[in-house]
Amino acid sequence: MKDVREEWYDGEKKIAVTFVDVAGPAQILARGHLCGPTSAHFLAEALAAAALLGAEISEKDETVSVQMKCTGPLGGFNVECTAAGTLRGYTEKKILDDFDGMGAPSAKRVIGESRIQVTRSVPGRIVSQGISGSLDGYLAGSLQRKARMFLEAAVTDDVKIVEARGVLVEALPDSALDVSSVVAPLEAKSRKVSLAVAPRNILKKLGLDRAELRKTTPLSFACRCSPERAAAMVSALGEGGGSGTVDVTCHMCGRTFTVPCGGAKKGE
Repeated sequence: MKDVREEWYDGEKKIAVTFVDVAGPAQILARGHLCGPTSAHFLAEALAAAALLGAEISEKDETVSVQMKCTGPLGGFNVECTAAGTLRGYTEKKILDDFDGMGAPSAKRVIGESRIQVTRSVPGRIVSQGISGSLDGYLAGSLQRKARMFLEAAVTDDVKIVEARGVLVEALPDSALDVSSVVAPLEAKSRKVSLAVAPRNILKKLGLDRAELRKTTPLSFACRCSPERAAAMVSALGEGGGSGTVDVTCHMCGRTFTVPCGGAKKGE
């Protein structure tokens, strides 16, 4: 499983399970933003969360964004997934000297208390929006769904994304099972299976041996920024018409474009 979203369903137990791997997009974005290992870790998990929620997208031009603000030194993050399965995003802080190079980061220390906003939108219109203290809280509160989300990332000290995965387990309204009992093997305190193994192995641990693969969606990095957009922005800001150039950096992907101070030239 590599840079893909898989949607499985056990018809007998009426349990839906979605798996994502976003290691490729996470690596590109971590390098583009010059992230240290700690911010890369949480960026990878955030991208996995967006990719999981992206399975709900129903319109061609729809985007789901996950924004978090937190009291910890990370500051928060903003990530997006499109209907085409493309991902982009960033963390507020890129380098955390007190945590980088100190092994697996503690979410409690790096994030602290958090506020998460999930927005589904199409150009010019918000489809839905929900705010909660956690992703599980969003699923239960805003969506009224019996579902649990699990995220897992592994990043080396030289910022190589070894793993960036997520699993969303949902008991449908007519399921006789309690989702909490189904996901027990995935709970952090007693996790009996890593998310890095094949989906079929995880499903077996969850007691969903008869689940069938319903849909597969490739996941990749892509950003809407471009030299033309950067030039148009400079022009709109009224950055003169003089000589010279200015560097414009996209906050969503970290790419930098050098454009004329006058912005877009006439006719472009």
